[in-house]
Amino acid sequence: MVTVKIKPLANLGELPLPAYQSAQAAGMDVAAAVDAAVVLQPGERRLIPCGFSLELPPGYEAQMRPRSGLALKHGLTLLNSPGTIDADYRGEVGAILINHGSEPFTVERGMRIAQMVICALPQVELVVADELGDTERGAGGFGHSGIKA
Repeated sequence: MVTVKIKPLANLGELPLPAYQSAQAAGMDVAAAVDAAVVLQPGERRLIPCGFSLELPPGYEAQMRPRSGLALKHGLTLLNSPGTIDADYRGEVGAILINHGSEPFTVERGMRIAQMVICALPQVELVVADELGDTERGAGGFGHSGIKA
């Protein structure tokens, strides 16, 4: 078990901290810590505050990801998905929501708007090389690794 410090901010108020909704959930649901309802028009994006800051251990990141139900039912997703929260960031966590749906969408205070996944990330050293090893795929790009149509 990895310990992550979380600091509730004033705008969190009575809202719950991020939490897993089932025993096997990969992500913790995150609530909107808005003071008043925010209406996102189709195509509109907005940074929604989440009411907390994190202290992640070195070698970890937090990823903000969309909630599948909001994406399917309303076309609401996170613009930079997954959004990365670095281990040295201490500001308020937010979610950049975008409405890809055809109707306005209202974000209410306390609405579960995203999920947060904590991931271990190794630091790597890049080494300049004149040659790279061969693979079956080689330099094949987009569409070269999936099922052929």
